[in-house]
Amino acid sequence: MAIKVHGHPISGSTQRVLATLAEKGLDYEFVFVDLATGQHKTEPFVSLNPFAQVPFFEDGDLKLFESRAITQYLAHKYADKGTPLITHDSNKMAIISVWTQVEAQRCEPQASKLCYELVIKPMLSLPTDEAIVAHQEEKLSEVLDVYEARLAQSKYLGGDFFTLADLHHLPIVNYMMGTKIKALFDERPHVNTWCADILARPAWQKVVAMMKHR
Repeated sequence: MAIKVHGHPISGSTQRVLATLAEKGLDYEFVFVDLATGQHKTEPFVSLNPFAQVPFFEDGDLKLFESRAITQYLAHKYADKGTPLITHDSNKMAIISVWTQVEAQRCEPQASKLCYELVIKPMLSLPTDEAIVAHQEEKLSEVLDVYEARLAQSKYLGGDFFTLADLHHLPIVNYMMGTKIKALFDERPHVNTWCADILARPAWQKVVAMMKHR
């Protein structure tokens, strides 16, 4: 089997890659990296990813890290497989690229801090910093106002079909749905509909099932 994903099911970045593979219907080998014991910070893993983060990806001789680069590769290399995720129309692809950047630069920074405070810390029996939560909640709310306006114009962020721009959000949206921050998504009708749509996708449900079995 040519494709290997080294990662952990709890990692949002790993989930992003697994969701792409599922959308493409590609077979792969999953190599479990034990984050709890710090396996990602020791050899041989740090020789694979010098930033000591999951996932690490292999497709034959090609070696990659950084989840969004991996999903872009999969979408282009296996464009004829499964869900398209990208388009050959340059104008439409430009819009998709804008919203993939919005996810990485505007949404993820706020949402990941909330995820740490509201999801990860409780798992580690650490106290939540409510001041950080309040600050990041306000910033995320501003971002979601922009999303609401965009999704009032099109079914998905990149246009009228599901693309990488939507897929990249899946891990953090899924985590937020299990916290009080869900209210921010629920109170925006177009955002709420979009979340329900992308979270219900069969490919994502495969990733969720994998998370539950680890």
